[in-house]
Amino acid sequence: MSSKIIVVGAVNCHLRAAFTKLAKQHTKLNFACAIIVGNLFGDCSTEKELDEISALLNGNINVPLPTYFTLGDRPLPTRIVEKIEADDEVCPNLYFLGKRGTLKTAEGVRIAALGGNFEDAQSSKQPQSNAVGRFQSTYGEADARALFGTHSADILITNQWPKGIRTGSNAPIPEDQKFLPAEIQCVADVCATLKPRYHFSVSDNFFFEREPFFHMPTDDTSDGKPVTRFISLAPFDSKQKAMYAFQPNIEIPPSSRIDAGVTASPLSAPQAKRKGLPPQRESFQRFSHHDDSRYRQGPHKRMRERAPPPGPDRCFFCLSNPNVATHLITSIGNESYLTTAKGPLPPAKFFPSLGFPGHMLIIPFTHTPTFGSISDPATRASTFDEMQRYRFALNQMVATRSEGKLGAVTWEVSRASGIHTHWQFLPVPIALISDGLVEAAFTVEAQNLQYPPFSRAKAELNSENEATDYFRVSIWNATDSTDGDSESPEKKSAGTEKTLILELTPDFRFDLQFGRRVMAKLLELDSRMNWKDAPQSVEEEEADAEAFKEAFKSYDFSME
Repeated sequence: MSSKIIVVGAVNCHLRAAFTKLAKQHTKLNFACAIIVGNLFGDCSTEKELDEISALLNGNINVPLPTYFTLGDRPLPTRIVEKIEADDEVCPNLYFLGKRGTLKTAEGVRIAALGGNFEDAQSSKQPQSNAVGRFQSTYGEADARALFGTHSADILITNQWPKGIRTGSNAPIPEDQKFLPAEIQCVADVCATLKPRYHFSVSDNFFFEREPFFHMPTDDTSDGKPVTRFISLAPFDSKQKAMYAFQPNIEIPPSSRIDAGVTASPLSAPQAKRKGLPPQRESFQRFSHHDDSRYRQGPHKRMRERAPPPGPDRCFFCLSNPNVATHLITSIGNESYLTTAKGPLPPAKFFPSLGFPGHMLIIPFTHTPTFGSISDPATRASTFDEMQRYRFALNQMVATRSEGKLGAVTWEVSRASGIHTHWQFLPVPIALISDGLVEAAFTVEAQNLQYPPFSRAKAELNSENEATDYFRVSIWNATDSTDGDSESPEKKSAGTEKTLILELTPDFRFDLQFGRRVMAKLLELDSRMNWKDAPQSVEEEEADAEAFKEAFKSYDFSME
């Protein structure tokens, strides 16, 4: 286990006061090293600041422990630059990491630094020599990308915030704060690439600590999800929190389990050439194999241009996609996660006993069109079992809150030509289930569309008896215990389930919105048949997600 480290916000040339306080903290807690983020020396525009620098260089200010610093938004003073170039240190125990640098401490802690403010290469007036540029308070895309070769870091230090860091976060910003730190894409690229345990930055006059966020595994040999804690410190001379002590625990590998309070990464992974993502399309069509709006006009006939299936970075169900709607996510398990539906079929007050729409999606982490295409049997089984566990928990929550007046329908489209398999869950009045109207609605609509007939599942569903291409609907009755095909292997209350399967064969064209279409007609919500006809503001989406999480928390096994 590594020793404690302390990080200090911008000192701004208050050298004597800062190192005196650091010495007192070091005496109490015995730190292995200290790190200073932001400006250590300030702009050196006053006689007092110049006296502080002289006292430091003359040995009249003691630096009590190994201390590392990089650049803030001001260049280093000339005297400091000359001392570093001559002796590779400012004074005993005070070391410059460089504008862009890496370091491995004696305890094995890997530190990466990117100091200064971003400056686009096209706006730079003239190139700096390496000797001078090393101390300039600007960096470019090349400086950021040079850190990619480090591959990983325990601690990342930057002067600016990564772009998107506040996305999906409920961490507060002071209400009177008019100017927030700039958020820079290449800082996000560095963080997304190195996946540090801690990322430290600075704020002008406030402290900010975001909820921890996890990165999806990129190594095929590990399913661990590295977690980053982003912390922005206030200046040392402010009344806000300017010091942060911690113990990085570098010997503990990333876990595959996501703890409560940890969000998906709000950062995008770097790309060789950044392009705008296509706009989010219709709820189902956006995951289809092709984009119906793209055509080529030949001399004799009109031909559809097929686009390649989106990878995880563009799939709207993959947490590695920077555009994933993290504010809709309500629970994250080990193999899958739960999210509210965008453009939910029922409005928020449709089920008064719930107080939220209840239209949910259960989504596996693995980017795969079907369960059968998950190559590892153990992963396939554990993913399926956890998704079933989410479904059982949703069933029980809905039944309990409605006092037995609601059951549930879960449907799934599984096709080898698809993108990312998932289940859709929807509460439904018990009367519609008990009277056989739900089953009849699916059967009749299939007949109307001239689909093949549904068949009844003959065995308990599991990851091994998954067909390849099918539409499946499971109808759960919370109160009927005399009829049905199977019971939950984790049965916790009375209830039965009927499962209908429609085999998807090449001889007919299946409507990917079939499940929502049937339920919209059954619930007399025809005007909301398309998700785009049920728009919500971000505030409304967040309110529904929070209301669901409050209702679901006693059923949420991911918080155990």
